[in-house]
Amino acid sequence: MRPTTSSIILAIYSVAILLLAAGLSGCVGLAVGAGATAGTAAMQDRGLGGVIDDTVIHGKITSAYLANDVKFKLIAAKVHEGRVLLTGTVRKPEDRVEVVRHAWKVKGVKTVINEIRVEDDSGVLDLARDKWVSAQLRLKITFDAKIKAINYAIDTVNGTVYLMGVAQNERELAIVRNHARSLEYVRRVVSHVRIKSDDDA
Repeated sequence: MRPTTSSIILAIYSVAILLLAAGLSGCVGLAVGAGATAGTAAMQDRGLGGVIDDTVIHGKITSAYLANDVKFKLIAAKVHEGRVLLTGTVRKPEDRVEVVRHAWKVKGVKTVINEIRVEDDSGVLDLARDKWVSAQLRLKITFDAKIKAINYAIDTVNGTVYLMGVAQNERELAIVRNHARSLEYVRRVVSHVRIKSDDDA
């Protein structure tokens, strides 16, 4: 069933309000960005409401805990259906525990997946390679007609690719994993992807 004009307007308005609450500025950029975000969100299996909830959770984690402390500068958070995936590196084991503890404080968090490593030897070259791997994998799955790429979140840390999101079936997830393994610099692939069930709307 095609969305009605009123439902599209409501979706755009909802995302616009969310972005305003997050403190984003720029009237023209907001209008265009909200429209694009609403359209993208509507296409995801978790729906617009789920995307908004996850965006709020992500914003609270990154702004309150990660962005304001230099020791957490290499930590990244991905949120999907209330499930939080934490990746990156810290210098001390207690920092790893602290990030997880803070993530659990955020309302709406259902699960915290801790993939943070305690390391002190990550360099600029490693970070550049990780970003390249994530970008290449995103490109591969986006142009693969057998994959609903919009449902996947990707993060790469020190050559380890972390996947999160919802797969339509086991076969689709296997294809995504194979794409990841085919890339240069990838050491291993860790999946936290949920397989779509009959109970999903």
